[in-house]
Amino acid sequence: MAAREPSRYMARALPRALGSTARPQGIACRRFASDEAPARRLSSQMDELETASSLEGTVSEDVAKSFDPVAQANSRKTQLPRSRYQFRSPKYYRGPLHPHQPPPPSDPSSRVFVPGPFSSPRAQQTYTSTIAQDILALCYVHNPPGFKPPPKAPRLREWDDSPPTIRTGPSVDRVVERITIHSHVKGAIKENSSWLHVAGMAIQTISNVKVTTYKSKTSVPSWGVVPGRDTCAVKAELQGENMYHFLGKLIDVVLPRIKDWPGIKGSSGDSSGNITFGLAPESVAMFPEIEVNYDMYPPKMIPGCHITLHTTAKADKDAQLLLSALGLPFYGKMIN
Repeated sequence: MAAREPSRYMARALPRALGSTARPQGIACRRFASDEAPARRLSSQMDELETASSLEGTVSEDVAKSFDPVAQANSRKTQLPRSRYQFRSPKYYRGPLHPHQPPPPSDPSSRVFVPGPFSSPRAQQTYTSTIAQDILALCYVHNPPGFKPPPKAPRLREWDDSPPTIRTGPSVDRVVERITIHSHVKGAIKENSSWLHVAGMAIQTISNVKVTTYKSKTSVPSWGVVPGRDTCAVKAELQGENMYHFLGKLIDVVLPRIKDWPGIKGSSGDSSGNITFGLAPESVAMFPEIEVNYDMYPPKMIPGCHITLHTTAKADKDAQLLLSALGLPFYGKMIN
């Protein structure tokens, strides 16, 4: 029974497919209402257009003088809503692949935009206007075409030996990159943490940078230092405008007031262009920010500090030449 059903359905379908239909096989055409509309001439269509323009009208002088958008905005009691097409900086950063990226901090629409600087520090102005050209002339070394300098022993970091002349003109590659202020607080180990708090406040006040605290990594039995147990040091990293402000105060205010101060020792470099020297607690108290509020700091808790000037010079002699031009004196034998 099941084998006969397909043949029965096929016998019914074949006459329908092979048989001729009674409908006429004509061309399919579509009829539009505009085909039966009467033809219009171009002149009749042009008559429907307006002859006068709204831009040709003139405004009287009284109306033009009375238009004051500033006064109209000041008289408005409520502020107009923000435009729906105005860019809004995202409140949270959702990663580099998110389609809504915050603008750079230099963009006025950024949430972290800070206007300025409106004036550069005096030390930076002196370097840009006076010292940069002299350093370029004194430290420039010309290498003729095809000259290969002899290989040097590896230093603490790699340097680019290309000459300081590029297509846009000569450039100075000897600048003060950053300043590090470090203070080891012995009282925080022997007595209590109040020494560390005062030291952090003092370093943060003179540098205008938030300090970072550190724990000891090595053991010093004479000082009672145990690795990883006590927080015994603070450090501040200065860059940009804060660095130049600190350098100006150090050169113009603090160092000239130190009695019988010979200068920075000539062998205080690390052979890579970084110069380090120290200040006693009495010298740290001479900074204007501490001196004006001297009663806030216990005199015996004001810390001393080590100051490291990180420069982009390749050798200590170039760094000493740069810092001497800025106003830091050196004494003793200059060791490169």
